[in-house]
Amino acid sequence: MSLCCSGSTISTSSFSKHTAGAQLIAHSLFLMTPVYRSSPDKNMENNQTFLYFAYGSNLLKERLQLKNPSATVYCVARLKDYKLVFGNYKGLASDRWHGGVATIEDSPGDEVWGVVWRMSISDLESLDNQENVMLGAYRPVELSVKTKGQDISCRTYIMNSCVYARPSPQYLQVIVMGAEQNGLPKEYQEKLRGIKTNMYDGLLPMMAELEQERTRVKERANQ
Repeated sequence: MSLCCSGSTISTSSFSKHTAGAQLIAHSLFLMTPVYRSSPDKNMENNQTFLYFAYGSNLLKERLQLKNPSATVYCVARLKDYKLVFGNYKGLASDRWHGGVATIEDSPGDEVWGVVWRMSISDLESLDNQENVMLGAYRPVELSVKTKGQDISCRTYIMNSCVYARPSPQYLQVIVMGAEQNGLPKEYQEKLRGIKTNMYDGLLPMMAELEQERTRVKERANQ
């Protein structure tokens, strides 16, 4: 099996201690960095926010807001010299999506488009949990993305010990929906649609949950 996004090798006996310590350090370092601020927003606790660059299923607003209600669109941005790939942490298939999930890896000359979300610092732990940081599946990083001629420093996540695997059609659909929703470049949207899937045709509870959320959003908009 091909490996991507290499991660540290940790023995089973020390894994829990190592990841817990790494998580504490990551949070400490992150909270020491400048906090992005904007105009007052009653939905933002103490108006303390951070910027998060999403490139996978969290492109879709309803997906991200299921557990992170403070998220609002900041801008569309481009990450240079990286490419979008799909896989599973140590080859362990995703129970949620039944296929490979998105990550990014170094690739000079390539680019990944995504959405920068502005989020309350109170949602940071929830976002880390969604990305399975404590389990070591993803690691948080700070990367610079480009938008409208300027560079923005954002938090994002990269998979550790990734084994390439095709995504399920349902997971890819969520990504494509998010790309459409936020107006990512048409060429990039077409590139996403052309990604081959594993053809999984079973039911996914997450898709039903997302559909319910999208319905609620439409109903609230029509009221």
